Amino acid sequence: QVQLVESGGGLVQPGGSLRLSCAASGFSFSSYGMRWYRQAPGKERELVAHISNTGGFTNYVDSVKGRFTISRDNGKNTVYLQMNSLKPEDTAVYFCKVFSLNYWGQGTQVTVSS
Repeated sequence: QVQLVESGGGLVQPGGSLRLSCAASGFSFSSYGMRWYRQAPGKERELVAHISNTGGFTNYVDSVKGRFTISRDNGKNTVYLQMNSLKPEDTAVYFCKVFSLNYWGQGTQVTVSS
């Protein structure tokens, strides 16, 4: 049974950092690219970051370039999103997704506020 479980969200002040984790199980994790999406209240879900199955390629939405880093540990079946220099506009529910497959995590809330 495919399962994606996000964790690491919370409340942080502007300029702070969070590290999100997505623990995967039930499929061949190392065979698939992984993605982080986010959805803020009243807005559509947007792609934040992508990482290839090997971790050799990454891509980011312009608004987070230079601040966020996606990585993965195939030995632990986990993908990460390191979020630095957080801004209030980063506030959203963050979701993990398997690239090319319709598997999503439950989401973890990130709130950036003073």
